[in-house]
Amino acid sequence: MIRGVFIAGNESPVLNAIEAEAAKRAETYVIAPISNRFSGAEPPPAADSAARILLDWNPGSPISARALVLGAENRLERIGEAILVCSPPQIRKDAVNFSFADVEMLVNDHIKGWFFLVKELAAVFKARGEGTLSLVYPDVNEAVGENETPDILGHSALAVFRSLTRSLLAAAFNEPFLTLGFTASETGDDASFAAYIFKQLEEKNRRGNGKLHKYGKLGFFK
Repeated sequence: MIRGVFIAGNESPVLNAIEAEAAKRAETYVIAPISNRFSGAEPPPAADSAARILLDWNPGSPISARALVLGAENRLERIGEAILVCSPPQIRKDAVNFSFADVEMLVNDHIKGWFFLVKELAAVFKARGEGTLSLVYPDVNEAVGENETPDILGHSALAVFRSLTRSLLAAAFNEPFLTLGFTASETGDDASFAAYIFKQLEEKNRRGNGKLHKYGKLGFFK
């Protein structure tokens, strides 16, 4: 069993798959989802797992990020595995038609929060001298038709998260904790992707520190 699992990320199929894998492998885990406030829809029902501890947070607030990490530490005793999942929703809307509130939501919910959360988690792992920070995101190319409006939110958020991941991986060897990157180039195989992520976490192989693990075609892992 894996102890101290903390998961934060966009409500999405890949987040659901990672949570399902955590429910199988951990006695308890904390999950802090980021809702799609652009859709106006109700959030999906909570997973039916006795191991689940749901914590709310405001991604655009550094104070909320600190409170989230402290709350997770209190409930788990310690965070050993932090898994951050960036899989933002697609918003096909002309940039000039974005309201001021839309821009604030994009930046606060889908960009700023990752920096605040990484800072707080890194501080905890540095103080303890151990821990694993895993950053997960899809690596897919969007095909846009001639008369279609391209996705502006997902591409913007993913570009920032991808750059953040690469920066953290480059600095991994100077830190006392492990930093791992995971990306999937295909959709529809989220369960296998999640299982692979947890397999790496269980093995605790330091040779994987600072590496971006790519899940590609036909189930091959690179």
